[in-house]
Amino acid sequence: MTDNADPRVLQPRSYGAVNWLGARTLFMKEVRRFLKVYFQTIIAPVVTTLLFLAVFALALGPVAAQVKGVPYVQFLGPGLIMMAMVQNAFANTSSSLIIAKVQGNIVDMLMPPLTGTEQTLAVAMGGVARGLAVGVAVGLVMAMFVPMPVHNPGLILYHAVMGSLMLSLLGMMGGIWADKFDHMAAVTNFIVTPLSFLSGTFYSIERLPEGLHLFAVLNPFFYMIDGFRAGFIGVSDGSTAVGIAVVAAADLVLLAITWRMLSTGYKLKG
Repeated sequence: MTDNADPRVLQPRSYGAVNWLGARTLFMKEVRRFLKVYFQTIIAPVVTTLLFLAVFALALGPVAAQVKGVPYVQFLGPGLIMMAMVQNAFANTSSSLIIAKVQGNIVDMLMPPLTGTEQTLAVAMGGVARGLAVGVAVGLVMAMFVPMPVHNPGLILYHAVMGSLMLSLLGMMGGIWADKFDHMAAVTNFIVTPLSFLSGTFYSIERLPEGLHLFAVLNPFFYMIDGFRAGFIGVSDGSTAVGIAVVAAADLVLLAITWRMLSTGYKLKG
């Protein structure tokens, strides 16, 4: 404000290079949104994951007593934790955006002075927060039934964050693209669920026939689950270095696409 400016006239507010206050507010809105219904967003995934553990342990445990040199339930546990994390990260961002679009209050996110980068990161990190919260909850409860040794905490943390970010961004893309809940269900049923179940969560991909093995190797979901599991049991189906690079590259591509969609107002501004 200059010395001769009229104090009664509101001056434009300067936020600097980054609107930290706005980004933090949007992030906290996403976090509080899932914490408000924690029974549905955190506790329910714990129950679902334990049911998967029980069913597969009873069905395949006697047949596959060991996988990669470790007991089957110990091999299965980390994969189930990661699957719960990424599915909930996806659900958080996709539901947030599609509900806002259907209800017509998406304008509440578009009108504030936030750049596409700030919007993308704030919403995506809200999904990551839910994924990590679910992962911690599932891991603590699962540890009561399955031995969960920690071989490499760095691998666990990296794949937990980057895997949740991957599905969080994919959920944002789906939420922006979808015009109604049926469209969002199609993304879940035809993209997320198949990639999750064909990622080696329940089995070692070494047992797959050649065609499906190639598909698994090309599936980025495989690398985040394989690397996360390696952090616990110390062995993996693929190269952890390659997995780290693939997950990072996938996140960068999804981040760029999501940023572009938000920056241009694709299917958001009409």
